[in-house]
Amino acid sequence: MRPTQAPFPATRFRRARQSPATRALVAENTLTAGDLIWPVFVRDGHSVVEPVASMPGVNRLSVDKVVEAARKAADLGIPAICLFPYTDPSKKTEDCAEAWNPENLSNRATRAIKAAVPEIAIMTDVALDPYNSLGHDGFVVDGKIQNDETIEALVKQTLSQAEAGADIIGPSDMMDGRISAMRNALEAGGHKDVMILSYAAKYASAFYGPFRDAVGASGALKGDKTTYQMNPANSDEAIRLVERDLSQGADMVMIKPGMPYLDICRRVKDAFGAPTFAYQVSGEYAMIRGAADNGWIDGEKAMMESLMCFKRAGCDGILTYFAPEVARKLAKS
Repeated sequence: MRPTQAPFPATRFRRARQSPATRALVAENTLTAGDLIWPVFVRDGHSVVEPVASMPGVNRLSVDKVVEAARKAADLGIPAICLFPYTDPSKKTEDCAEAWNPENLSNRATRAIKAAVPEIAIMTDVALDPYNSLGHDGFVVDGKIQNDETIEALVKQTLSQAEAGADIIGPSDMMDGRISAMRNALEAGGHKDVMILSYAAKYASAFYGPFRDAVGASGALKGDKTTYQMNPANSDEAIRLVERDLSQGADMVMIKPGMPYLDICRRVKDAFGAPTFAYQVSGEYAMIRGAADNGWIDGEKAMMESLMCFKRAGCDGILTYFAPEVARKLAKS
């Protein structure tokens, strides 16, 4: 039981709020550049910086520009960058074979970054939707997502990314059993040091729309993803999924989206104490950026407040499109 606090005026909470110095002394949580992972979209071409219309300030970058972005991130103290490919529609097929092509965009970008900026950690996305002509994260047969057949493809994709030099594998597919299959394949393939940051609790959310635009999956998607992504009504299920993925060899776990699911972040951290991440997804970013660009909110303050709430909820780190902007802000403060 908490001790009884002295009554007013002996207790005045405002004493600790009276100056920046005293507020800093009693701050319960801090945000640093080291808490950030920067998601970046990569596309074919050279010297390409292509704006994503639904995500103001975010661009698709050719491999050479992604290398420049990685250098910028490292210089700002951001420890990791996460790659998402915008795949040429002509390379999207129902068998998704481009996903494990050693020369696909993600693998080429990984090798280029490793050669130029070896100190930054590279996270890659394991899912079939960037390569699937039907826009789904798994194989589709007669309108149904095939779990076990998809896992076989995801293992090939995982090994391809590890061989290209990825430090962190990010399975975002939500197929049952994929973590154990990936971990076993990594161990057998000599990639024992490659980490798995599992999208353990990924909800079937309306907040992913701009991302699907960014990777070119919006027009291809037939139906929705409710048979494999989580029901937003469920909380206990998230705990069961996280427990499963940790037991199968995940090193870290993620909740996605972020701000609408802070309760899940808190429950996961309290229950397991494992490294816990949240993804401030494209829709969250677009809402803050759009409101700021229209002068409806103070964009910089809203950005910082939105990220601090993840730390308060127990997260060890955040994937956010604001990463370089936040890191620059923190460096000045």
